[in-house]
Amino acid sequence: MNIFVLSDKHKKMIAQKIRGIWNPELYHGWEKKKRFFEGWYYKIVSKDEKNAFAFIPGIAIDENGNKQAFIQILDGKKSTSEYIKFPFDSFKANPKKHIIEIDKNRFTTNSIDLNLKNIRGSLNFQNITPWSSSFFSPGIMGPFSFVPFMECYHGILSMDHTITGELLIKNKKVDFTSGRGYTEKDWGHSFPIGYVWMQSNHFREPEISFKCSVAKIPFKIFSFNGFIAGLWLKNKLIEFTTYNFSKVKKCKINDKQVEIEIENPKHTLKALVSRSKTATLAAPIQGFMDAKIDESMTSKIEVKLIERKTNTIIFDDVGRNAGCEVAGNYSILLKN
Repeated sequence: MNIFVLSDKHKKMIAQKIRGIWNPELYHGWEKKKRFFEGWYYKIVSKDEKNAFAFIPGIAIDENGNKQAFIQILDGKKSTSEYIKFPFDSFKANPKKHIIEIDKNRFTTNSIDLNLKNIRGSLNFQNITPWSSSFFSPGIMGPFSFVPFMECYHGILSMDHTITGELLIKNKKVDFTSGRGYTEKDWGHSFPIGYVWMQSNHFREPEISFKCSVAKIPFKIFSFNGFIAGLWLKNKLIEFTTYNFSKVKKCKINDKQVEIEIENPKHTLKALVSRSKTATLAAPIQGFMDAKIDESMTSKIEVKLIERKTNTIIFDDVGRNAGCEVAGNYSILLKN
């Protein structure tokens, strides 16, 4: 009688995959040989809002198995970017909690430590605000977290948090204490063929954060327009997603604006982005960072939340220091 017995290596690999489903912040690239990328997006804005950066550590493996690690830097106020490539062997990840290292740089859920040529220093994050999670809906992907063949997966580490610490940027000290941050991530093999993404956690009052993305999602032999939006209002997350009976009622995009309207059973969400100057970032195609996308960090987002039953406006404000990307064939997303 033949009995199939898993080796310790396979047991470890299965455990890592299962752990990653319910902990999307973790590294998912264990045992990946080709066509894979993973990147974490750390947005930081100083208290006076004069300095805004995004740091994007990650790894990429192309279809031929060539590997690299990288750290991208986006200076949101100057609208400039830098892509720093590292040997893949310089990348290290903890399998049980979110700790990654690239050379002498360290990134966790609650901190970043940078030791780059032009940027050095440490920042700590307090009052982390993760996306809601449950056993059958682990994180922002919801039940799609369990689907093994998605082109791109997404995770939110924190919708909003406060920052302490300072960075030495080109020999100038920049204090980020009492500033605000936002952290998310992506992994898979390619970004969607067309998508729009927006985010801000700088409204008139603290503890408010907004994020929305609409994308063309390939799914085996067909594709569909998927979307994820959330408005964090002082300890309450109001969600609009493909899987919670929400519907996109409007998606209009031009060179100056992005307008989106989404409904869930209880609320209507309206978002209008005034687009601003962008910088170019590298993005993945079939694992490697060969595509280019343009992102701004100085856009503005008008956000309005309306209770459908009474037509009452619950929230109406403009988010500053807003990130915005419109990429790929976005015409396939349009809906008037």
